[in-house]
Amino acid sequence: MKLVIAVVQPTKFDAIQQALARIGVHGMTVTDAMGYARQRGHKEIYRGYEYKTNLLRKVALEIAVSDDNLEAVIACLEEVARTSAEGHIGDGKIFVVPIDDALQINDGLRGRVAL
Repeated sequence: MKLVIAVVQPTKFDAIQQALARIGVHGMTVTDAMGYARQRGHKEIYRGYEYKTNLLRKVALEIAVSDDNLEAVIACLEEVARTSAEGHIGDGKIFVVPIDDALQINDGLRGRVAL
């Protein structure tokens, strides 16, 4: 089992959710996030004053998947989250973390069946 953490543009969330549903992924945790990497922030104007903000709005998705579905989920995320054929800085990142065990609280199911 793996935990896929994808940090993506907020505008891509609905398309990602629909694409994941098409390949059979129906559960995820979604968190509003702020951050930066190579984008380095941007300038904004508020009440006539210009200021620079280093943190940009993102959405962090956490998706627990079985090893069998991992590559399909990664390919789906990569394809849908990319803003153009060649991609742009700020499209996001995907992290894959191993899961040792999972427990479904309501009925006590453990392991793969708990996903």
